[in-house]
Amino acid sequence: MIIGLDVGGTHTDVVLLGQEGLLRQVKVPTNPSDLFTTVLKGLEKITEGVDLAKINRAVLSTTLATNRIVQNQIPDVGMIVSAGPGMDPALFSTGPHYYTIGGGIDHRGREIAQIDKTQVECAADALEKAGIKYIGVVSKFSTRNPEHELDIADQIGSRFEKVFMGHQISGNLNFPRRIATTFLNAAMYPIHKEFFEAVVKSLSEKGLSVPIRILKPDGGNMRFEASIDHPAQTILSGPAASVMGSVAFAPRNEECLVLDIGGTTTDMAVLVNGVPLLDPMGISIGDHKTLIRSLDTVSIGVGGDSAVRVADGRLCIGPDRVGVAMAYGGPMPTPTDAMMLLGIGEGGDIEKARDGLQPIADDLGIDVQEAAQRIFDQACQSILDAAQQMVDRINAKPVYTVHELWEGNRLQPRYILVLGGPAPWFAKGLERLSEYRVNVVPRWNVANAIGAGLARTTCEVTLFADTEREIAAAPEEDFTTMIPSKYSQEDAIATTLELLRRKAIARGANPDHLELEVIEAMSFNMVRGFYTTGKNIRVMAQVKPGLIHGYDPIAEKILDSSFV
Repeated sequence: MIIGLDVGGTHTDVVLLGQEGLLRQVKVPTNPSDLFTTVLKGLEKITEGVDLAKINRAVLSTTLATNRIVQNQIPDVGMIVSAGPGMDPALFSTGPHYYTIGGGIDHRGREIAQIDKTQVECAADALEKAGIKYIGVVSKFSTRNPEHELDIADQIGSRFEKVFMGHQISGNLNFPRRIATTFLNAAMYPIHKEFFEAVVKSLSEKGLSVPIRILKPDGGNMRFEASIDHPAQTILSGPAASVMGSVAFAPRNEECLVLDIGGTTTDMAVLVNGVPLLDPMGISIGDHKTLIRSLDTVSIGVGGDSAVRVADGRLCIGPDRVGVAMAYGGPMPTPTDAMMLLGIGEGGDIEKARDGLQPIADDLGIDVQEAAQRIFDQACQSILDAAQQMVDRINAKPVYTVHELWEGNRLQPRYILVLGGPAPWFAKGLERLSEYRVNVVPRWNVANAIGAGLARTTCEVTLFADTEREIAAAPEEDFTTMIPSKYSQEDAIATTLELLRRKAIARGANPDHLELEVIEAMSFNMVRGFYTTGKNIRVMAQVKPGLIHGYDPIAEKILDSSFV
């Protein structure tokens, strides 16, 4: 059996999956200030009366990191950055605790200027004085030679709780994105650490000793223990769960939108013939453009519990969530209250919803019923507008699925799959206000937890080889080896696939059902004068994202007992 657990900003959904399909599902309120109790309560309910020895694994997804970024609630962290000549790293500042230092590595990994250790010490002094605990260190071209990042981290590491180095986050070249990604790793660390410790403590309290995985933004999972050093991999974990939870029900002959409408955010994506789109460069979230490999998703601060207010005579919905709807005893009016008044929602106190919306109606100069309709329509229209902006953005560049470049017509989805707590309520408004066909995903209220539980383990490896220097390296994997001058692209592919196989198994992949693929292989001659002096070779390979081996989406069953 598999436990799938999705920690959202409003609710935590937990499912128990077995050979028979979905065995059990529970939903508990999320208390961000007491995640231990939240997770423990969910685990206790889902495993009540279950033989714990039969549980093979637990896979978690969470929107906590995404919600904190969307709501601009991330902690202060420090950055120490070195670029070398030709570029001013100050252009990519992440905030007030950002320091640039002398030193440089060139594009082939050769040192062209030593690190200025005095500047490093001064930056560390200032960061320590400011009370900063988490630091990111980035040197340009560290993916070719991480020596400078390692030296800086060694010099300052004892003075801070955690230091993140840029070369460990991705094998791709892009200096500004590497800075942003390292910054987010440092910023997400205390948030994810709290979540990590709550989950581990909850499982221990429950007596569960099972492999724990966490869903990554590319729709695959990784060992939970590894995530503590890659906390930014939990960003958009929730949206990835939404996509994986809907893949089995998407049409195989057209494009469709997936909308996961929660209490705090709406996460959206596009599927092409049932296959998710991939952001090949890396996700953008808030003001941060990163190297985090991800399904192409968008999160906006509109959900069922978004705070509704009037500012300067205008109706505003979100992006913040103050609490549950007033119909359920919350402190501020929300779209859920509006739906209660319109007879769409159910289960809450309509009079409390009415009382909460009356001041909104008064400020707008309309009656409370009209105010409720306007709130609901504006929430739906905000989601539709954001979805169209996402489609327009995707159409403005080459379109990549998780497996390949999709060469075809422009995306023109006319079909929407909706999931999440208020999905059936919002579906009616989305269809009325648009030309889309709208359907609610089966098991809509726990589909993201199911998607997390059924996702397979994924990872990727990038290898660089320089035959003139006779060296091949994958710094993200802590791998460097000497190579002969005749080392070929085929040799590089073989090395990369072996590194990927080892990494995938170490992260928990099923060795009997590994689907490895090369997604990029390039080789360039290096010429001096009239002679070729060597080759630069770059290879990237991945484990294909998808659902675990043996899952039958039609029967909603796991047919192969080898899932692990």
